[in-house]
Amino acid sequence: MSAERPSLPPVRLHTEAELARDALAAPLLARAVRLARWAGPTTRVGAGGELVEAQLPAAAQHLGLGDDEDGIAYASEAWRLAVDTGLVDFEDPQDADGTDGAEETEGAEGTDAEGTVTAGENLALLTSGSPQDVLAIWLDGLEAVHADATAPAFDDFADLIGEDGSVDFDALDWDPEEEADFLDGVLGNLYLLTLSEGGPAEGPVPLPALAASVVVPEDMGEPTDEVLERVSETMMRLDDQFRVLEPIGIVEYRPVDEALLSEEGEEATPPADDEDVTRYGMVRLTPLGLYGIRERMLEAGVDAPAVGDLADKGADVLLDGIAYYPEEAARTEVGLWLGRRGAEGAEAAAVELLGAARGADRRAPLRRLHCQQALALVGPEAEPAVRAVLDDPELGGLARVWLAERGAADVPAPPESMIFWLAVDTIAAQLDADGDLEELQELVEGLSGQHSGFFDEAWRVEHPATAEVLEAMGRLHPDRGAAKAARKAAYKARSRQKA
Repeated sequence: MSAERPSLPPVRLHTEAELARDALAAPLLARAVRLARWAGPTTRVGAGGELVEAQLPAAAQHLGLGDDEDGIAYASEAWRLAVDTGLVDFEDPQDADGTDGAEETEGAEGTDAEGTVTAGENLALLTSGSPQDVLAIWLDGLEAVHADATAPAFDDFADLIGEDGSVDFDALDWDPEEEADFLDGVLGNLYLLTLSEGGPAEGPVPLPALAASVVVPEDMGEPTDEVLERVSETMMRLDDQFRVLEPIGIVEYRPVDEALLSEEGEEATPPADDEDVTRYGMVRLTPLGLYGIRERMLEAGVDAPAVGDLADKGADVLLDGIAYYPEEAARTEVGLWLGRRGAEGAEAAAVELLGAARGADRRAPLRRLHCQQALALVGPEAEPAVRAVLDDPELGGLARVWLAERGAADVPAPPESMIFWLAVDTIAAQLDADGDLEELQELVEGLSGQHSGFFDEAWRVEHPATAEVLEAMGRLHPDRGAAKAARKAAYKARSRQKA
């Protein structure tokens, strides 16, 4: 009887200030910033804003990478990010010299026309702007790096470059949109695996497991050789992509051990049970990565909730929003919601929660369950509001349970009709929550066992979920006689509804 629910569990994000610090510390962005501050009027760039080849050694030297064999490549990569994120602005050589770009500028040592660079507006924002400004710039950088990670390697299209420098992408058989969707799907799976395991601190995900999550069908038992080969190919594809993504700060990545490639050939086969899985690559989303991937998913229209999203919403939105949250996340969300209202607003918050818990729709039982749990966080200040609904047919049972749990005095005994209604409502809520089966069976047995002749009376309960609850009790009750009585009662309830 579950209603539509979010496709992903809620994520607990670091504060924007913490995320902004992480963004500024990301190696690639940090290098881009250093190069943007290093650049000046004499810095020479090509038509696309790229540093001319003669400038790259000095750029690498400025980054402290002059002796690194990959220093020039790192410098070029960092400069491209500085351009892509607006840390530097460049003037196209065509605009600079009034030519069509084919002529050579005097003193350029035979090179094509060159443009000039100036500091971009975003460079100042990294020091004087807000955390949101920093994160917006970093997200632009993530977009650029994501595009780099999905681009084909130069070796793949070196032979397809025409005399005019254009690339025949049709001959390359490369679909940029398809490649981007694949990587987004992998990152989405990594996001879900991270949340399912309780967060990044729970440990990295083995690359073979991540590759299998996008290759192996869910209903497949023992993977075929063909599927294992596809897992192997995907592992190596992801190994290349995560190497590109790591410097922007979204993942911590331990690459595939290169020794495996020589041991197994061009591709590393998935590990056997007794092999060290860490040699096949390990990846962990960073807190910044969780933020970045969630932002990309939100932009794509994916429902990706975060703890704290509901803190400034009404009680109705809160109770519906946390309907399928894990217990700890729901409790934290309610705590943040109450914190916005302060101690002086506790009673008013209780009134609002109780009002939002009313209703006969399918989600109403689960709202009432979460309302009761939320009222426990309000504390004794909620008592006046709770006592005010003791005679309410939908909330009276909830109110009595809450008062009894707090040891309150003068709690009136509930009428029998309210007892049965609360039993049906409680089971309906648990069915909607898809809770632990064993706990649900114990609840069904306990509630039905508290009242002799429970099923003789339960079918008469004026609750929209009565028949559905009795049918579930018939499936779940461990006693065969009681289960049969529940099914008979469910039939009577259905017949009563049709009458």
